[in-house]
Amino acid sequence: MTLHREGYKYITLATVIMLITGIASYMYFPQSPILVGLIGLVNLVIFLLWLWIVSFFRMPSRVHTAGVDKIMCPADGKVVVIEETMENEYFKDKRLQVSVFMSPLNVHVNRNPISGIVKYMKYHPGKYLVAWHPKSSTENERTTIVIGNDKQEILMRQVAGALARRICYYVKEGDKVEQNNEFGFIRFGSRVDLYLPLGTKLDVKIGDVVQSAVTVIGHN
Repeated sequence: MTLHREGYKYITLATVIMLITGIASYMYFPQSPILVGLIGLVNLVIFLLWLWIVSFFRMPSRVHTAGVDKIMCPADGKVVVIEETMENEYFKDKRLQVSVFMSPLNVHVNRNPISGIVKYMKYHPGKYLVAWHPKSSTENERTTIVIGNDKQEILMRQVAGALARRICYYVKEGDKVEQNNEFGFIRFGSRVDLYLPLGTKLDVKIGDVVQSAVTVIGHN
């Protein structure tokens, strides 16, 4: 397992705070049992926060699944939406939407579902409604990325949630991308929507727990 580069400054800051509080606690050891207990509790909370931050930016080693006929999952989490819907930003027609919700405990690396060329890329500043809010896809901070190849075009939308305050993306229009490579990262809870061609054969259902680059979302 490795740590994602987006987490370096957060992990460093959390480590410095933990060391400072630990050293301060050692140098100032009060006689009062109440203060001893309170300081111990504070140190425990700081340690658990540090542990969570390190865990949040983890990149576990995995054996990736791949295939030109496969649409891979772009994110870790749970499938919360499968429905036909209008996609009004790029396709402007009906698409099959599959949404994966990422809790603060999930791995937050986002990966390309297919190989191809980035046909469209746009960042939208916005609100921070909870990720499952019906208007989060159109009003929250988000990115829209379309990857196309000879067989199909797929739209991905990174959607910030109530805790997420920074969407990171590493691609631009015209880039050639490979299936399962990173295209982005979202800090502290979020959602990724996929907009697939109608008729796509899905391999997942609502409630499924999925992993990026491992779970097959569907076949074209």
